[in-house]
Amino acid sequence: MLHGMIFDCDGTLLDTMPDLAAVTNQTLRDFGFPTHTFEEIQSYVGDGGRRLISLAVPAGTSAEVCEAAFQHWCALYPQIGFKLTKHYEGMEAAIADLQKRGCKLAVLSNKYNEATKLVIDRNFPAHTFDPVYGERKGVPRKPDPTGLKGVIEEMGLTPAECAYVGDAPTDIEVALRAGAYAVGVSWGYRDVADLREAGAQSIVSTPSEFVRLFESLQHA
Repeated sequence: MLHGMIFDCDGTLLDTMPDLAAVTNQTLRDFGFPTHTFEEIQSYVGDGGRRLISLAVPAGTSAEVCEAAFQHWCALYPQIGFKLTKHYEGMEAAIADLQKRGCKLAVLSNKYNEATKLVIDRNFPAHTFDPVYGERKGVPRKPDPTGLKGVIEEMGLTPAECAYVGDAPTDIEVALRAGAYAVGVSWGYRDVADLREAGAQSIVSTPSEFVRLFESLQHA
């Protein structure tokens, strides 16, 4: 029986890509590096901010400069990283419907922790998701299942009682490795074919399908 749904953030709950591109290119300009197209930056997203920056800076950039650029990126994000972010159509209603049906909700992202909490707080009512985590020290990033297992335990559930929802193969992999039900979304930053290849057990094409999926799995 399904009792909880845990969501990725970027490309799943929220379209954050315009802000990610803006913050990344501003960081590159501030360091005197060439900027990238929207599509290039989108291809770098999914494995955390450090990975994004390491791909965005010129080849051969030292580890020290990469880290400095990442810290600058983190400092910029709260200043300019929320102006263009928006809900996917129907997301707010779908999440509210899940809550009404007693589904426990949480967020686990590879986005750095402070930004994950800020963007969720800004775009959803308080206490909609509990807990909310991004990338944290001492917890490996997805697809390592450690973080997801910890979230499930904090929710008072077992992996078999939870679905993990995301837009990338990494999200499908972490769900399967943790023993949760793996759900992909068709509107995110990766191709549906990649989600199917990764082993997605369901693919939803609109947020309203979350409710139908929850109801069907609740009685499975």
